[in-house]
Amino acid sequence: METLVVIVYLFFVLLIGLWAGRGIKNMRDYALAGKSFGTLVIFATLSASFIGGGFSMGNAEKVFLVGISNIVALWGFSVKEILVAKYIAPQMMRYPNAISVGDIMDEHYGKGARLFSGVFSLALCAGILGAQIGAMGYVFNLFLDVDRVWGVLIGCGIVIAYATVGGMRSVVWTDIIQFIVLAVGIPMTLYFGLQHVGGWQAMQTNLPEAHLTLPTEPLAIIALLSLFMTFMLGETLVPPYLQRLLIGKSSKNVIRGSLLSGLFSIPFFAVTGLIGLVALAMQPTLDANLAMPYVIQQAVPPIMQGIVAAAIVSIIMSSADSFLNSASIAFSNDIVTPLRKIPLTAKAELMLARVVTLLVGIAS
Repeated sequence: METLVVIVYLFFVLLIGLWAGRGIKNMRDYALAGKSFGTLVIFATLSASFIGGGFSMGNAEKVFLVGISNIVALWGFSVKEILVAKYIAPQMMRYPNAISVGDIMDEHYGKGARLFSGVFSLALCAGILGAQIGAMGYVFNLFLDVDRVWGVLIGCGIVIAYATVGGMRSVVWTDIIQFIVLAVGIPMTLYFGLQHVGGWQAMQTNLPEAHLTLPTEPLAIIALLSLFMTFMLGETLVPPYLQRLLIGKSSKNVIRGSLLSGLFSIPFFAVTGLIGLVALAMQPTLDANLAMPYVIQQAVPPIMQGIVAAAIVSIIMSSADSFLNSASIAFSNDIVTPLRKIPLTAKAELMLARVVTLLVGIAS
């Protein structure tokens, strides 16, 4: 039943992605989907983009090892998103023709800065995409007993297919579906996990006190603040997040969508982290990497495990498609375009973006 639910879900995501990608005519449509999205869509696609394997299973693993301080560190990312909504999102309407980080850099610093941004955007997005692809193979193997190679081929084949055909429009529509599934499935995991260990109070009695408190030693406090600042500043204008600031109908939509995403991330990071504490209470000798999967397999009723497995797959796919799309835009728009002396036609530019999406996906 679990496998069947995931197969049906993946087929549905593929159909939605291919359907949404109809009618793409030029690079601007491919990169920004016509700047046609409202507040709730921006909220959903932005949230789905940053919630990857690291902010979900990785968070559960780290909280299993060190306690709630890792949740607090991740809240640096939440603060970042709220500050972006306050100070950066309102400025995006100054760049009506921008489709990438490089376009904005070009306007202020010239083509050299655009090319520089394109190279590093491509490297960053391809690297993170590779990590998500590795996680996808791991998830398919763990939950569906599918060989990791086949898990990568199936999951990433679907992502590459719809991202290549429909660009941002396909990515956004599939992100919405994936966001709904993960927003239901992950809290469900925590609920059933707490029920399994006898509730919050019972869980507390089985945990080391240090896991439930913040550090008090000076060096440990400095380390926590450093990690908090890293999450706050380190991903502020990562290409997929910046592109979400360019796809809104209006500045107001972008501001509200970014703010909602930042506010949503606060309880979401707490939920994924607390799943790690549930795993620790259930099995203290467990491999920390298995914290979230263990809770799902042991505590979630079999009939619900298919939904939760689909949620985990959604987490990986929603990040993978965003970084794949941004990698292709960075290469096509910020590396190839400034180096060409003769501009490409709209049709050739779109074809280049699709070919690059396909090749970057296969290479990753």
